[in-house]
Amino acid sequence: MRRRILIALAAFLYYSGLVGIARWWTRRAQARLVILNYHRASGGDLRGHLQYLRRYYRVMHIEAALEELYAARKEQRHTSSGKTVVAVTFDDGYRDNYTHGFALACELQTPMTIYLVPGYIENGQRFWWFEGKRLVQSAQVQEASVEGLTYHLQQEDERAALASLIDRRVRFAHSVTERETFLATMRAVLVASSSVVEEEQPELPLTWEQVHEMEQSGWVSFGAHTMHHPILSYLTDPAERERELRECRMCLEDILGHAVHTFAYPIGQQQHIGSETVTAVRQAGYTWAVTTHYGINTPTTDRLTLQRVEVDVDQHWLVVAAATAGLWGFIARLRWLPAIRKRFTNSR
Repeated sequence: MRRRILIALAAFLYYSGLVGIARWWTRRAQARLVILNYHRASGGDLRGHLQYLRRYYRVMHIEAALEELYAARKEQRHTSSGKTVVAVTFDDGYRDNYTHGFALACELQTPMTIYLVPGYIENGQRFWWFEGKRLVQSAQVQEASVEGLTYHLQQEDERAALASLIDRRVRFAHSVTERETFLATMRAVLVASSSVVEEEQPELPLTWEQVHEMEQSGWVSFGAHTMHHPILSYLTDPAERERELRECRMCLEDILGHAVHTFAYPIGQQQHIGSETVTAVRQAGYTWAVTTHYGINTPTTDRLTLQRVEVDVDQHWLVVAAATAGLWGFIARLRWLPAIRKRFTNSR
């Protein structure tokens, strides 16, 4: 029901002409750049999204798009005669970015950029945000004592409570070592299976072989997303934050064989970034950095706090059309529609 309401509203915005008017208005204004923020590539209609974007926008790699955007400021020109530029970005580097996203990029000749976490590519482990639910589901014990409480895993509510506890502990960890030590402890306590079932394959990180193949195609470019994906504002040691930023760039540059200029903040809202992190990103050698703050970028947008429009492959293309046109603000203000509020809230 909620999904149908969301699609119906998006259909109204599109077929009433409001989406078209918004696109026209954006073209008439100063230079604009819409950066779309995906994570997964499978399980939805990415093909439909890209086909729509190719028809109504100029889709570019994010670095080329940013160079053009800031050149427009210097030259004091605007884009009234051309299509608005869109950059398609994927955070984290899931395996399905290769199996689904890369195939579509080549077929439709649509550039995209993926922000990588080298530490996960190197160890091949699941990303930490999956572990709470997965460890409980694969537990080989009937009960577990954690932090003074005993959880009876035959009971669904206690299973959910333990999964939530694990997620909170790793999410708010003050260091990568703290996070990984806690996860190792939980694997031992739960005697959890480490095998990967078929449906989990798309959730695994990319391999370096896949990264090289994608980049050599010319349709996929890469940026940095920290070395191990901590939430930067929660790290208590500034030196660790600096290592996460600097080592990620250096690792990618060494493997890719060229400079890496763009960075994506993990999670990416202000509370996950922190004021000192922006300075650290600049000192680590990045030229541009993207957040998950909603918005469309202009030549006056700060280069290290660029805004993005969060979208998902399971959204209908009409919803993506409305969001890309800049009508998200209108939709998000309709607080009486919980489906919309949930869809456009960063939940990860």
